[in-house]
Amino acid sequence: MMTDAQTSGWAVFRNGDFRLFGAARFLSGLSYQMQAVALGWFVYDLTGSALALGLVGLAGFLPAMLSALVSGHVADAYERRLVGAAAFGLQAVASFGLLAYALSGYGMIWPIYALVVIVGTARAFANPALQALLPTLVPAPLFGSAIAWNSSLWQTASVMGPAVGGLLYALGPIVVFAAAGTSFALASLCVALIRHRPAPLGERPAITWEALSAGILYIRSKPVVLGAISLDLFAVLLGGATALLPIYAAEVLHVGPLGLGALRSMPAAGAVATAVLLAYRPLRRHAGLRMLRAVMVFGIATVAFGLSTSLPLSMACLFVTGAADMISVYVRQSFVQGETPDAMRGRVAAVNTVFIGASNELGEFESGVLAAGIGAVPAVVLGGGATILVALLWGRLFPPLRDRDRLLTQS
Repeated sequence: MMTDAQTSGWAVFRNGDFRLFGAARFLSGLSYQMQAVALGWFVYDLTGSALALGLVGLAGFLPAMLSALVSGHVADAYERRLVGAAAFGLQAVASFGLLAYALSGYGMIWPIYALVVIVGTARAFANPALQALLPTLVPAPLFGSAIAWNSSLWQTASVMGPAVGGLLYALGPIVVFAAAGTSFALASLCVALIRHRPAPLGERPAITWEALSAGILYIRSKPVVLGAISLDLFAVLLGGATALLPIYAAEVLHVGPLGLGALRSMPAAGAVATAVLLAYRPLRRHAGLRMLRAVMVFGIATVAFGLSTSLPLSMACLFVTGAADMISVYVRQSFVQGETPDAMRGRVAAVNTVFIGASNELGEFESGVLAAGIGAVPAVVLGGGATILVALLWGRLFPPLRDRDRLLTQS
């Protein structure tokens, strides 16, 4: 039996493959966030349209939704390490495509959306493969800490990425896209260098509707997993304000690109602080109830941000949203990755990726459309209020989630 010291904290980093995995997560997160803040400002600068910002989110989400069944099958049928490395390589190509567009002197806006679709497609294949790979890299007693550290590395990159992206954007979008492409290429290399080789799967599963839809059927059969995934979906879909931050930075807070980078960093900063705490002090009891409460806090902080006209207060509210969201992510990922059989992890993770994409990228589209109709401030406040109602409703619709005590049933 492993001691508490061996099952938490820095013990995870004794695993060389996890270090490579973590480096890839950090580099890819840094690239994605740098590029996201640059794209937001770049598109808004070109168009001045909230709807155009929302369309960026839609272009990023649609590939994940349309390819979910196939990407999950690929993650379960092929070596996950190579799938992840190839996907990061494709994202590097898309970033260099954005660099070429910026060098061309602009023009029509559609090439940006086309390149965002490529990024979204690559992420649709990378996420299930890497989510399914993580549980195989560390012993079971270290899994909870591995999730927390993995999330903290991603969120640390999410803190640094927007700030670095905003700073580099002052030198021009060309610099940001070049840096993002280079970082994605390094992430691809890190994943390719992972030494872990899983046991052979035997005969590769045939591409049938039954095999492709197995992830959906599994989630439907697990009320706790379905409740956790759908709760996160609707909470962030309705309450996310990320897509509207360029408008807040330009028209509400008047802080420019550097201020936009600082605002985008705050949710990740809150998530990092919470993830580090969870790595050393994992949730032991009342996991489902704590998830519901965290989503309510997320909604309350979103409403406060929407009403704020002060940069420090706005940053503090976004910090709280990130901290609350991290608790939700931690619980959801523990359910999804910890209890799913390895042979199905890719397909289940692909469905989970669609829900995450819907809550983020599709949420950005929803925010942009709503803001175009009623204004940015009312859209954010209304979304935060809806998130609070969702948390209350899910407590009644999914009693197994509300009453779930421990993260893993076998723990």
